[in-house]
Amino acid sequence: MSCVFCEIVAKRSPASIVHEDDELIAFMSIQPTAPGECLVIPKSHIDHFTDVPDDVAARIMVVAQAIGRRVRDVFNPERVGMLVHGYGVGHAHLIIVPQHGASHITSDRLAVIRDERIVFDLSRLPMAERSLLDEHARLLSTSVQRSLS
Repeated sequence: MSCVFCEIVAKRSPASIVHEDDELIAFMSIQPTAPGECLVIPKSHIDHFTDVPDDVAARIMVVAQAIGRRVRDVFNPERVGMLVHGYGVGHAHLIIVPQHGASHITSDRLAVIRDERIVFDLSRLPMAERSLLDEHARLLSTSVQRSLS
């Protein structure tokens, strides 16, 4: 089975890159819940985040912190959340979420009631234009690269 994140790491699929080093790559989400949402992943294919080696997990957090600070500066959200939920793509990833309200990180853009049940539906989030994602990546990456040096 093909992994879209491995395809991004291999440069066979497009991505708007915020940061890249020997172990990690961070890129903009193609279906962001808010402008500035991005992901930090290990370059190695690891399904479960809890299987990521501790040193790589620590590096993911350091990079996510730097990106999160820049997200605050550029996009001015109320909060910046970080989420590891393990679904969507079977490749470990941490999602950086610019939050605009208390329920933004978990439900307000995804939840819908169907047949008297709350369901979470990604189809409600539009795909972002690549040119916009590239611009957001550019806005975030310069400062992030400096802070990680």
